[in-house]
Order: sequence, then C-alpha cells, then structure tokens
Amino acid sequence: MKYDRIDSKLFIKNRKNFMEKMKPKSLAVFNSNDIYPIGADSTMPFQQNRDIFYLSGVDQDESILVLFPDAPEEKHREILFLTETNEHIAVWEGAKLTKEDAFDVSGIKTVYWMKDFEKIFFEVMTQCETVYFNTNEHYRANHKTETRDDRFIKWCKEKYPAHQVAKANPILQRLRSVKDPIELDLMQKACDITEKAFRRTLKFVKPGVWEYEIEAEYYHEMIRNRSKGFAYTPIIASGNNANVLHYIENRHQCKDGDLILLDTGAEYANYSSDLSRTIPVSGRYSDRQKQVYNAVNKVKKEATKMLVPGTMWKEYHVEVGKMMTSELLDLGLLDKADVQNEDPDWPAYKKYFMHGTSHHIGLDTHDYGILTEPMQANQVFTVEPGIYLPDEGFGIRLEDDVVIQEKGEPFNLMRNIPIEIEEIEDIMNS
Repeated sequence: MKYDRIDSKLFIKNRKNFMEKMKPKSLAVFNSNDIYPIGADSTMPFQQNRDIFYLSGVDQDESILVLFPDAPEEKHREILFLTETNEHIAVWEGAKLTKEDAFDVSGIKTVYWMKDFEKIFFEVMTQCETVYFNTNEHYRANHKTETRDDRFIKWCKEKYPAHQVAKANPILQRLRSVKDPIELDLMQKACDITEKAFRRTLKFVKPGVWEYEIEAEYYHEMIRNRSKGFAYTPIIASGNNANVLHYIENRHQCKDGDLILLDTGAEYANYSSDLSRTIPVSGRYSDRQKQVYNAVNKVKKEATKMLVPGTMWKEYHVEVGKMMTSELLDLGLLDKADVQNEDPDWPAYKKYFMHGTSHHIGLDTHDYGILTEPMQANQVFTVEPGIYLPDEGFGIRLEDDVVIQEKGEPFNLMRNIPIEIEEIEDIMNS
C-alpha cells in the first residue's frame, strides 16, 4: 500500500467497541472483498471491504475476521484468517501478510491460514449461539453483484441452520459514523492531498483545455502524494455539463466564459475526501456568475453553522431549503407566487437545487451513519449546496468536509482550500 502504516491501536479500539455491543455467546464474521474480473485475465484494482478494514486494518483480499468475545479459549476471541504467502506469490504478486505482519497491522495475535478456516470455524460455532452476519444496509446501497459476505451467509446458514443470526450493520453504522482522532488525521491527509491537486488545477486551467486533461492533472498530483487517486469517480463539468449532477464523461473542451464545476476528492489509506469548487475557465467570473456563486457560498456558510450535536438531518435540510429559497428570490430565479404555490413534497427551490446538502463521509464517500438519529461530535459531514441554471449555461456547487465539535461551529478539514472568488481569481491570474 502507498500509505504509511496506521497505528494498530485504532483497530484494537474499534474491535473492542464492536464486541461490547454484541449479544452474549455470539460471534461475528467479516469477509474481504473479491477481486472482480473484467474479462480475459484482467481484473479491477482491489478495494478492501470497509468493515473488515475498520476492524482489523487488513488491506488484502481473501481475508476473514472472526470476533468471539465469549470464546472459552482466549486465543479465539479475535481471529484472522489469511491466504498463506509463499515464494511463488511473492514473485508474481508481491508477498502477502505474514502472521507477524498481520499482528503488527491489526493487533490480533491469533492468525490462521485460510486452509484451516472450516476446521477452526466449526470449533467456535459449537461454542456460540448467535452469529452476526455482515450486510450492506447503507441507504444508498443498490448492488447486484454477489459479495464474499453474501456467499458466506448462504454457506453458513446451510451448514449451521440451528444458530440464531444477528446483523452487524446497525452496530457498524453507529460506530463508523463517529471518528477516532487517528481517523480524523487520515481524513485531513486526504483533504490536504486534494488541496494540492486543486491548487495545481487552478494554475493549469485556461480556455481550450479539455476536461480529461484537468482530470489527469488531479490524478497526477494525487498519486505523487501517496493516494490511490480519486475517492470516487471525478466530475469535471464545464459549461452546461455542470447541470448534469453525475456528469463523469469529462470529455469536452473548456471554453472562454464558461465555468467548470469540479467535484474531485482524493482518498488516503481508504479514507475519503469530497470537494466541490466551481472555477472560471478564463480566470475571471462574470458579474452574473459572481452573484450566483456568492449566493451558494452564503448558503454553505450558514448551513455549516447548523452542524452541531443534536441536529436532526431531515430538519437541517428543511432549514437549508429555506435559506436557498431566500437566495433564489434575491437572484430573481423565484418569485413569491412560486413559493406560495409550491408543492410541500417538492418545494420551489428544488427546481434549482435538487440534491441534499450533507452526507456522512469517512471510509466511504457516502459513509455509514443513521440519518434518523441526532448528529454527534466527531461525525464528519459534507456541506454542498448548489444552484443549477441550464438556461444560463452554468451550474455552481461548493463543498467542504467538516467535523462536528462538542461546542461551536464544525472544524473544516478543507479550510485551506481556496473558495472565495478573489482568492481563486488571484491564483488563476498570478
């Protein structure tokens, strides 16, 4: 891995917190992700299942974590199963974790090779009553691909039909949403890499460049700073492309007078950043572009202040909608009749700002977090209002990642990334 090794005390703490929430005489199982095929002998780059990474720090395929806090044998309270490394693997793929390496990474003392899994698992299953399965229950999840966890659940239910089953996900939703200081440092690193890439882009952009060239500038700077690259598929949307919320083709030429909406965050050590900025191709905003930009920035600043412990996500979005409505009235995009006659289920402002303002971020760009529960200190949220004007040929979105504090306004992990009009213009024209 490109990133520096993470202190294993993070994963030791995470496992302790998870096991404290488990039922008596229960165990939990977490599988790594598959390496997914493309065709012939080609595969997609490996991405570790975030849950097993969160609990162990193990970042390789064909790995299994078993947690059994009430195990009669102390050595079986935390178990890692890994593919046994050998000289052939070392030559062709690079050496896998040894048992000693696995302990250094995870803090787990008991490590078996994968070939022993069924034997050891049978032993611990005879000693427990409930098994926790790992399922993806994120509110945006919509996957058709069968995962290793999916296959394991089918196998385990057939092999051990008399056991009770439970869900690991509700525990993980709550634990993963509140970040440890080590995690916040890793997220700050991802944001710092994003800052370097954005500043490089400000110097590069000029009329005539292509969106994919800008993507390449970002990618270069991310890789040279020990990131795997983008935390999500980047949006480099010039002109009217910005009005397609998930525009990812990045294939058009940037023209003088246009704006470019950049939704481009780096990952670091599997942790995400999520940045949006909107910059002028020519290095200068027009008066109308400035009006809309300042309206979006104002909503962003006011919305950020609301991210404090106790805030409810749904009510927060209602209040942000009221702020946006006021700005759209000032811009002449809405009138009083539009607001008076609006559909409560689709308020008038949604014509120009149709997506949410904030989501959890962490190991996933849209990270775990239960949206029906009050916000807590050390949760990290994006703040990303936008105004989209297809009739005027541009859209503006501004986005930072912020950490909720015990008291006061959130801490902005992207506080050093240029956002004010004057700073962006000065950099682009220096």
